[in-house]
Amino acid sequence: MEYDKRSVRKTLLQARDNLSQEERNRGKVLLTEKILGHQWFYRSDILLGFVSYGSEIETGEILREALGKGKQVYVPKVIQDTEISEMRFYRIGSMEELQEGYRGIREPSGTSQVYCYKEEDAERTLLLMPGVAFDRFGCRIGYGKGFYDRFLEDKPLLCQHSIGVGFRCQLVDRLPMEEHDVKPYQVICV
Repeated sequence: MEYDKRSVRKTLLQARDNLSQEERNRGKVLLTEKILGHQWFYRSDILLGFVSYGSEIETGEILREALGKGKQVYVPKVIQDTEISEMRFYRIGSMEELQEGYRGIREPSGTSQVYCYKEEDAERTLLLMPGVAFDRFGCRIGYGKGFYDRFLEDKPLLCQHSIGVGFRCQLVDRLPMEEHDVKPYQVICV
C-alpha cells in the first residue's frame, strides 16, 4: 500500500507519540543492543549520531557508549543563517555540552570541530538517521526539511554505512519516494 508523505507523517507521528513508556524503554534497550552489537559500530572510529527529540527512539546510551570507547562522536546542529537551513555535524566530548537549539532539539554549540567528509574515512564511519517512517525497501521519510537528503547527496560511500532507526510502529510496507530522497543502507525498527 502506498501513501502520500503528508498523511504518512501525520499517522506515524501520532502512532509514535502514543507509545507507552514501557514500549519506549523496550525500544531503547533493543536498539542500543542492536547498534552496539553491529559490526559497523564495532569497526567505526567515527559516529554521526543524533540526539533524540520528542517521541523519537532514545539514542543517548549509544552516544555515551561511543564516547566511552574513544570514538569521534558528531551530532547535528541546524544552521539557520542561510536562505535554506542547513544541517552540520559537530563533534561532542560529552552529552552535557548540548544545549537547546533548533525547534528545542539539544544540539552542540557549533564551536567545536565540524565533521568533514573524506572518502577514505567512510568505511570507518557509522551514520544513524532518525525518521518519521521507514519501509521494507529501506526507504525513509523524515520531517520534510530534507536535511539528511542534502547532507548525503554527494556522499555515496557514507550512505553505505548508514542505518535508519526507529520504533516498529514506524515501519510500513511501501513509502512514496522522490528522486532526491536518499535512503539509509539499512533500517532497524524495534
